[in-house]
Amino acid sequence: MSVHIGADPGDIAEIVLLPGDPLRAKWIAETFFENPVQYNSVRNMFGFTGTHDGQRVSVQGTGMGAPSIGIYAHELFEDFGVQKAIRVGTSGGLAPTKLRDVVIAMTSSTDSQINRRATNGLDFAPSADYELLEKAVAKARELEISFHVGGIASGDLFYDTTDSLEQWKKLGILALEMETNQLYTLAARFGRKALSIVTVSDMMDGSGHTSSEERESGFVSMVEIALASAK
Repeated sequence: MSVHIGADPGDIAEIVLLPGDPLRAKWIAETFFENPVQYNSVRNMFGFTGTHDGQRVSVQGTGMGAPSIGIYAHELFEDFGVQKAIRVGTSGGLAPTKLRDVVIAMTSSTDSQINRRATNGLDFAPSADYELLEKAVAKARELEISFHVGGIASGDLFYDTTDSLEQWKKLGILALEMETNQLYTLAARFGRKALSIVTVSDMMDGSGHTSSEERESGFVSMVEIALASAK
């Protein structure tokens, strides 16, 4: 029984978008959904269900970090039968990405121990669902936006004072965030489909930060890609 999502059976669609920010979930529902209905407000982590191009879809805020998205993804998969979960979030970019670029994550590395604990000590490498990823790439090309496909990394520390950034760069990691690794691991555990699409909102070398207006335009492309990939 779900303790963090106050919804009834059938309230949530089989396709769910997962932004970290609950207010972004509200914005997505109001901007992209027809007839959105709010099904969750527990801890102000908003969730909505509506339709997009005739397809039933939900959006659920997840908070920040692996433990938080782990709670919501677990309950969505186990208690509400969600089949496709697509993260739409922000990230810190590493070269060759630039501000406002979209990154479609094939895989997500991590410095967290949560993954090993969840897999009984295995060094499991979680990956995206290929069908979702292929559709996302096709939509990104159609939109003619700047996008990248490759590996990202999900860290435990937002304010990281270690030298891990240089190590991630050497390994070809495109962007840093905090949630995708756990989402992909849980999707594998439950046999569901997952994808993470993130917008570069800041450059990790401190060379640039997006404004609120720039973030909005980036979010539009990211959500359009996510909705297209779920069809």
